[in-house]
Amino acid sequence: MDARVKLTGEVQLGKDGRKTYASLADAGAAIQESQAKDATELFLAILRAAIAFNASDIHFETEENGVKIRLRVDGILQDTAVLEPKEYEGLLSRVKLVSRIKLNVQDRPQDGRFTLETGEGLPLETRVSSLPSQFGESLVIRLLNPKNLRAFKDLALRPDLVEIFAREIRRPNGMILVTGPTGSGKTTTLYAFLQEVKNSEIKIITIEDPIEYHLEGVSQTQVQGKEYTFASGLRAIVRQDPDVILVGEIRDPETADIAIQAALTGHLVFSTLHTNDSAGTIARLLSLGGNAQSIAAAINLVIAQRLVRQVCETCERAEPLTEKEYEFIQRELEHIPDHLKKPLSPATAVVRAKGCEKCGHTGYRGRIGLYEALVIDDPLRIFISKNPSIAELRDYAKQHGLVTVLQDGLLKMLDGATTMEEILRVAAE
Repeated sequence: MDARVKLTGEVQLGKDGRKTYASLADAGAAIQESQAKDATELFLAILRAAIAFNASDIHFETEENGVKIRLRVDGILQDTAVLEPKEYEGLLSRVKLVSRIKLNVQDRPQDGRFTLETGEGLPLETRVSSLPSQFGESLVIRLLNPKNLRAFKDLALRPDLVEIFAREIRRPNGMILVTGPTGSGKTTTLYAFLQEVKNSEIKIITIEDPIEYHLEGVSQTQVQGKEYTFASGLRAIVRQDPDVILVGEIRDPETADIAIQAALTGHLVFSTLHTNDSAGTIARLLSLGGNAQSIAAAINLVIAQRLVRQVCETCERAEPLTEKEYEFIQRELEHIPDHLKKPLSPATAVVRAKGCEKCGHTGYRGRIGLYEALVIDDPLRIFISKNPSIAELRDYAKQHGLVTVLQDGLLKMLDGATTMEEILRVAAE
């Protein structure tokens, strides 16, 4: 069982944390002040700040003259406070203790976890990673906030994607893969799917590393070192008569093979994979030893996704497109399906980020998903069975109506959800 930390003191869970701190600078000042107290109070002050601003990660970066604390808010790291080396030593010991990490090991990486009780509903799970560096051990704490769970209807999907996803997640068998880099919202999407399909008539079992969010009505299991891996766990799960299986990540040939066989033998399998786009998923599975015919037959849908920051509604401003932006958008959206096209002219106005107190002077608050959906239909299955290159598969998909992550981002930008700068930062090809 994970160790538990009880968070005391005023804290507002979620994106409205600015009721607790007026700005990130105020949160940093509170952390600085807590150094004069004990390590436990310093630890709690840092956790309060992270939760108040809905940070996904807390970074402790050791430098020659101090330890920098940075919070990843809406996907971007922001400097928050600097600790004295002596104070960090006490904090490091405290974090290691609650994370079940060996205190006397400093020369190799270690991983741990603890559960945070905020007093505001569901507990918050964390993952802790320590790493030896030039000036001492650096730490990263990942916060898995249950309030970041999204329902299917809240994924900010285009209407055509709502129809596609709703149809595919209700198939009785096959595989749905969500791809993208770390922190792109893959698990959030899959959890939304699970919440949408779960009912009293089917059995859902997951194997995760770790369990990120607890779902009622779902049997969730967690990998445990070499004794219970994704592969061994998945092999056991298929003997438990499940209807739907979620595999946290396909990362080795054995897991890939068992997942494909499960999808071919009457199970609906959800999983994630690290690839750059949907077309690269097939090549990745082939590199893991999969057979092109089996892969083509097993997969129903591949989703590639990214997260971009939403422009702050309080301080956003509208400005006309530049000539360069207009030409770029026109070129990129020229061949998308007609029903998705939007009015576009050199005079079209788009939102720009400005910055204010409410958004911490970043110009953005919250994030939104960008999606690319590759539906594996019969003609595409025949094409995949011929073992095409990634470029050939991508060209085929585009010719048959694939809307890329970049194109979905540009459509959302034209709807006023985000900015050109964000789209190019996250989704530029």
